[in-house]
Amino acid sequence: MKLLRYGNRGEEKPGLLDAGGVIRDLSPLIDDITPKWLSRERLAWLSALDPAALPAIEGQPRLGVPVSGARQFIGIGLNYRRHAIEAGLDIPKEPVVFNKAITCLNGPCDDVVIPPDSSETDWEVELGVVMGTEARRVSENDALNYVAGYAIVNDVSERFWQFKRNGQWVKGKSFDTFGPVGPWLVTANEIGDPQHLELKLAVNGEVRQHSNTADMIFSVATLIAHLSQFMTLLPGDIIATGTPSGVGLGMKPPKYLKRGDAMTLTVDGLGTQTQRVV
Repeated sequence: MKLLRYGNRGEEKPGLLDAGGVIRDLSPLIDDITPKWLSRERLAWLSALDPAALPAIEGQPRLGVPVSGARQFIGIGLNYRRHAIEAGLDIPKEPVVFNKAITCLNGPCDDVVIPPDSSETDWEVELGVVMGTEARRVSENDALNYVAGYAIVNDVSERFWQFKRNGQWVKGKSFDTFGPVGPWLVTANEIGDPQHLELKLAVNGEVRQHSNTADMIFSVATLIAHLSQFMTLLPGDIIATGTPSGVGLGMKPPKYLKRGDAMTLTVDGLGTQTQRVV
């Protein structure tokens, strides 16, 4: 099942994508796709609906972040072997964890705004995990049972603020619009094993990143188990699980985004998102 939210920013309505690629309106049945709708029982109720019985939405409306009311946006750094190598850093012995501000969340095809005076804004295609159940000190073997689904995340990063403003990554990761998520939330049952998904990002049609989640140092299950040892993961929380090699920082010389660029991101089974840089 592919859940989404469509409409103008701040006025999004809940919907789902049917097998024919048509958006179906869920608003006659639910107010919004909020954390409470991500439990296994409520997702089962939604999946039992007949999409053909729901109103079809004409055209191509704007899509918002597929879950409303996320309370935590957690990032994982250096989680692909080749990305750590291109950054000239040691392979981490345990996950590198940082936060992205909730206020940076952005629709999957909304514009990405370069901060004033920035010359080091970078791209990062990532597999996003959306939690469905509260997770506290869970085991790795059980961790995926707490996942509602997956979505594409672009972990847009301003490298000067990330590395040269006292080494606090959250500064470079949290500018407004730096967290596109979507186009939809694909429920976990449709994805199965998240460690065999191809990721790709292109800038102006030129492929910059192309990898597979099999290159992750720490698997999705390992990340959830690790995080849940020192923090409670809540329904609706978004975890950006790391980016593969091919970021602008790793190019020689480094190459960053400029106004007018277009980023296109794809992940197996999760659709495509495209942002214009302004």
